[in-house]
This record gives sequence, structure tokens and C-alpha cells, in this order.
Amino acid sequence: MIDETVAEIREMRSHSSSAVAVKAATALRELLDREYVSADAFDRDLEHNAGALRRANPSHASLHTAMRSITDAVVGEADTPEEAKALLEQAIEEAVERVEAGKRRAAAHAADTFEDGETILTHDYSSTVLEAVETACADGTHLTAYVTEARPRYLGRKTARMLAGIDRVEPHLLVDSAAGYVMDEVDRVIVGMDCIVEGTLYNRIGTYPIAAVADREDVPVTVVGSSTKVIDEFRFENEFRPGSEVMREPVEGVEIENPAYDATPVELVDTLITDEGVGEP
Repeated sequence: MIDETVAEIREMRSHSSSAVAVKAATALRELLDREYVSADAFDRDLEHNAGALRRANPSHASLHTAMRSITDAVVGEADTPEEAKALLEQAIEEAVERVEAGKRRAAAHAADTFEDGETILTHDYSSTVLEAVETACADGTHLTAYVTEARPRYLGRKTARMLAGIDRVEPHLLVDSAAGYVMDEVDRVIVGMDCIVEGTLYNRIGTYPIAAVADREDVPVTVVGSSTKVIDEFRFENEFRPGSEVMREPVEGVEIENPAYDATPVELVDTLITDEGVGEP
């Protein structure tokens, strides 16, 4: 289960960084079925596997935080393998609840900020943004939503399909480069986040130009996500995806660049909404 989860994270089969953190934490349950001669042997195996999961995507702060919280709660704290397993089981439950509860509360806070008749623009795929929209619309709010495709993986198309299934939402799908074209019709840009580290928002590639255009056109930018993604002791490492995602048949002499994330200065973000509330970044 751990090896399969590492492969899934590396291949980015899950589009939500919160979901990645939960899957990684849950995968560590595999250690509960293994036999160990000592607590030290268990600790070494836990550190090895948690490290492998964490390194599967070094750009995910929530994954980093979950793995660190679990190992900190277990390693060196038990005298027997049985005690270590009990600590691990509790640590996994707490890590999963922390991620899921943080996401729920952040979405609830964001839902309260939507105004009836508002036009929003969102980029890529954020399960927290989608939950916020669904909650707001269930309470009677009507929204128009512009969604960029988020090329080259087109995750914005998934967002548009999800929005189409929510009552009181009128979704529109755009190519990424059309964000500026519709910005004068937008009341607010609202996006999720991979993480915020030392004054920089890291999110799916294409976020920075959208935020820059919004700033130029005086359109406020809101970022939504769990507070576990706002982290200081973390070194963000961008991921570079296969060039085949951009062009199936490579052209001789052309090097294809396919970074997964870009860096947006938080000065371009007007509002940060987390499980702790609504404020400035």
C-alpha cells in the first residue's frame, strides 16, 4: 500500500494536496500489520516510509506537515512495538482529522464571503474552493464562475464539470490565456493553494499571471486553504512534469518546459481564508 501510494503521489493521480496528505497518512497503516523485534526497529521503518511518502512530492506542504506530525508523535516515544503501533494509529487519525477538519472549516469560512450575483474566476482544481461554492449556493447564493483550463493537464475542465452539477452556478470554461479578456467582468479571483512559504504563494502553474492581471485591473484575489499549508519550515521544490503533457510528439531542437507550479508574491493576494478565519496573507 505504501509503495502504491508513493507511485500515485509521484504521478499526481490526485488533484488535491489535502487528499494526498490523507492518502499518505492512511498508507502508513500498513506498518501496523508488520512484525518488529523492537520499538527502535519500528521507528526506523516508520521514518523510512514516511520519508519516502514525503519525498514523493516535495512541493506539497500539507504532505510534509502530515508526515512530520506522525513521526514526531511516534519516534522515540514507545518502549515496545505494540506501544509504537498504538501511537502510530492515534497519530494517523489525528493527522487525517487535522487535514480534513481544516479543509472543512476553510471552505465554510470562504462560503460566508460569497455575495449573491457575484462573478468569480478560478484556476485549476481546488476541492476546498468547490466545497465553498457548493455550500454558498446551497444557502441560496447565485454565482457566475469563469474557470481556466489549467493546461497542460486541463484540471480546470474537471472544475467546470463539478460546478455544472451545482445548482445556482453558471460556469464558463476558458483557455488560460483568456483570463485577462474576461477580467473586467469578474468581481473576484478565488483560488486554492499548494502552500504559502515566506511570503510566496505556490500554486498550479498559471496562478501568477492571473493574479498579476487581477492586480492590474483592481480585481481582488482570494486564496483558500487549510492553515497546514501556510508553513515557514519548509523548502518548496517545484515539480517538472513530462514534456509529453505539452506536446505528444517532440520537435527536434525544442526543449519543452513543463513546471507544475509557479510563485505568486503574496502582495498580489488581498484575502487569505483558512480554517483559522478570514484575513490578510
